[in-house]
Amino acid sequence: MTEPKRAPGGFPVVGVVGGGQLARMMQGPAIELGVQLSVLAEDEVASAALVIPSSPVGRHTELDHVLDFARSCDVVTFDHEHVPQHVLQALESEGIVMRPSRSALRFAQDKLAMRERLSELGIACPRWAVAREAAHVERFGEEVGWPVIVKTPRGGYDGKGVIVASSTADAESWLAHVGEPGPMSDGLLLEERVEFTRELAALVARSPSGQAAAWMVVETVQTRGICTEVLAPAPDLDPGLGSRATEAALRIAGELDVTGVLAVELFEVPGPAGRPGYVVNELAMRPHNSGHWSMDGAVTGQFEQHLRAVLDLPLGDPRPRARWTAMANVLGGDYPDLYSAYRHVMARDPSAKVHMYGKGVRPGRKLGHVNVSGTDLADARERARHAADYLQGAITQ
Repeated sequence: MTEPKRAPGGFPVVGVVGGGQLARMMQGPAIELGVQLSVLAEDEVASAALVIPSSPVGRHTELDHVLDFARSCDVVTFDHEHVPQHVLQALESEGIVMRPSRSALRFAQDKLAMRERLSELGIACPRWAVAREAAHVERFGEEVGWPVIVKTPRGGYDGKGVIVASSTADAESWLAHVGEPGPMSDGLLLEERVEFTRELAALVARSPSGQAAAWMVVETVQTRGICTEVLAPAPDLDPGLGSRATEAALRIAGELDVTGVLAVELFEVPGPAGRPGYVVNELAMRPHNSGHWSMDGAVTGQFEQHLRAVLDLPLGDPRPRARWTAMANVLGGDYPDLYSAYRHVMARDPSAKVHMYGKGVRPGRKLGHVNVSGTDLADARERARHAADYLQGAITQ
């Protein structure tokens, strides 16, 4: 692979494994910081490859591809958590700087490992168990009540790799693959079905030197297992809950030795004496959909902060720029002509910030997002949602 060109002045090259939308959105902040990005892209028309000049083609699962790419970079980070552990171990053995590290990434890749570690730390989680046979599922269902949530420990995202089981029979097809090479080799993760009030996310960043910064806790709105909206800050959030959730996210980042951005997805649940509580749902060790609002709504957005963190630069100010920011995801529909819709949205609402990912249109696929900031949450939310719906083709005026 051709080595990326280096800028004068000793500025580093940050390599991103995976040429998806997150790597694409790092390019603007990288330019402003003077940092060179290089991306290992799955093909020449991958989202990031369309905007980042140094985008050699290679697969994140192929050891030779990743090693060859990483050797020309000063530090390597990741667009997603799906790089196999044996590839990460080889990078580590060669002394290549990875942020986050292999040991930290394990807890984002393997939900069983994550649940075990968070439970050891006393972090609030749903009741959970490991299932390797039908009797384990039956016993757990009787203990916590049906239905139960069944997850593949590895490989799931955006509602994939999750089933709601009303009986053991609903998990039988997955149980048949337990022990085989793949995402269910170590068993299935069983979790109680949490009766939650709403979903929240606590986003933090941490550098190798231990500096940390936290954005305000946000509310995430899910539709059929996919995040469709983020409201920053979470409306009417109990101040004590916000503090406890942020403290938990910072503690997780420190205990797991995370470097870069960490997203902690949470369920808000009723607590004792009417005091709201939380349980941790998922972790992501990278810029995350719940933090896209920060690109326009915070002094330092998550993509700039991630680059600062992995390079061990002083972290930026995470405080909000406006009272409210609403983010609406643009999902693919049956309307392929995005550009004319894009022009209409910009003309209708000049203050809306539209971010597109350079992806082909496919129903349900995340194609971009819209941020709207202001002093009125209902207004910001309606404007962001209208723009996203128009781009999707769900509305035509």
